[in-house]
Amino acid sequence: MTTTIEERPPTEATQSAPLLRNFIGGKWTPARTNAAPGEPPRTLPVPNPATEELLAHVPLSGADDVDQAVRAARDAFPEWAETPVTERVRYLHAFRAALLDQGDALIRQITIENGKIYSDAAGEFRRAIEVVDFAIGMPTLIAGYNVPQVSRGIDTMMERYPVGVATAITPFNFPFMVPFWTLPIAIAAGNTFILKPSERTPLSAIRIAETFEQIGLPEGVFNLVLGAQDAVQGLLNHPGVDAVSFVGSAKVARIVYETAARNGKRVQALGGAKNHLIVMPDAVVTPTVESITESAFGNAGQRCLAGSVMTVVGKAEDTILPPMIDRVASLKLGFGLDEGVDVGPVIRADSRDRILGYVEEEVGRGARLLRDGRTDVPEKGYFIGPTLMEIEADSPTAGIELFGPVLSVLHARDVDDAIRLAAMTNEYGNAASIYTSSGHAARQFRRYMPAGMLGINIGVPAPVAFFPFSGQRGSFFGDLHVTGHDGVEFFTRKKTTTTRWFQD
Repeated sequence: MTTTIEERPPTEATQSAPLLRNFIGGKWTPARTNAAPGEPPRTLPVPNPATEELLAHVPLSGADDVDQAVRAARDAFPEWAETPVTERVRYLHAFRAALLDQGDALIRQITIENGKIYSDAAGEFRRAIEVVDFAIGMPTLIAGYNVPQVSRGIDTMMERYPVGVATAITPFNFPFMVPFWTLPIAIAAGNTFILKPSERTPLSAIRIAETFEQIGLPEGVFNLVLGAQDAVQGLLNHPGVDAVSFVGSAKVARIVYETAARNGKRVQALGGAKNHLIVMPDAVVTPTVESITESAFGNAGQRCLAGSVMTVVGKAEDTILPPMIDRVASLKLGFGLDEGVDVGPVIRADSRDRILGYVEEEVGRGARLLRDGRTDVPEKGYFIGPTLMEIEADSPTAGIELFGPVLSVLHARDVDDAIRLAAMTNEYGNAASIYTSSGHAARQFRRYMPAGMLGINIGVPAPVAFFPFSGQRGSFFGDLHVTGHDGVEFFTRKKTTTTRWFQD
């Protein structure tokens, strides 16, 4: 297999880690990175967030690199679009088999570059494969429909065609899974594809490209551009890009949506979240505590579906909070490949410092720390201990996505009050869950909770691949969501043909 890294003479910057390369038109290509003539490429370090070991240097690709990838994708598009859908999904069958063959290595790679524990990484890997399984059904999913004799001697049919060149701009928190929300569906539908992964976690994307190279996917169908803001801007503004899918912060999601739409592109942009977990007095205590713990502190709270606010209703305060405090205090921090570790680090030192700053601000306003995670952390790595704190509904952090292992506690009178708090305290609408044995409370929650993905006694209500990932309000900008039939709709254009045949 072709090497994915550029071997260079050792220097202070690169002697302990490789410089990564882009994958464009089926070839591993050094990035130009908008560097001045004679200057080395612009790069960022990629450390293991649990150990701070330097793993690689990622190039900051610029407009020229993006243009090269778009041209490769455009050149490949006509032939790929004409490839029968049955042949396209054969590549996905081979891709799936190759991924499964190296499953353990890929799971370990996710853990090493992201910091999440092995079991969380394994779950991420399984969820990615789910979307490949779904996309393999494209011969059926892409089918249109027809109505003969809509009028006398006239027939009408609807057919689906690929959109063109699609790109995905993906985040650090699920470096393997989130690219799969779009990638298999897009290429199975006949589009060519450019992936721009997070500059913080580029190594899983490298493995995806290597696997496509291994199975012999035609050149230019999949392309990989590494980088940060310059690469994103290049993709959003390039006239050769037809569709953009983005997952990241709400602020950037709005910018991506507005920029891409202004440039006439089809766009979906998934943003931030502030997900509420409502605990009713009739919740079954032990499984509820376990479920909330996993929701709030799994992946160190760095999930867009993580529970970040626990609203205890009425007497639930007496039954849930004491065992919750004990369970949070029992969680063990460390490197996700080590035995017995429950919680890994956040992604970088600046993330750790930002989250701790918010906790300290809340404490300064009078918040009560039920479990203080600011101390007793490993010496190396970007760790925050799981933190549980009571806040007021009008607190600034009640509406801010902290994206870390911090669970805030609010109090409500009843289920309607808890739903009202979720609506008034933040602008997001990604996910929410309720813990209850009451069908009435669950029905009220399902009907009136202002979020797109709901869980009833489920802490992370992530839909399987054949349903849409359906965030609302400030968590999503666009019309068609990722995955499920929405994903097929997003990556296809509909043509309706009305036919009449004249007879001499």
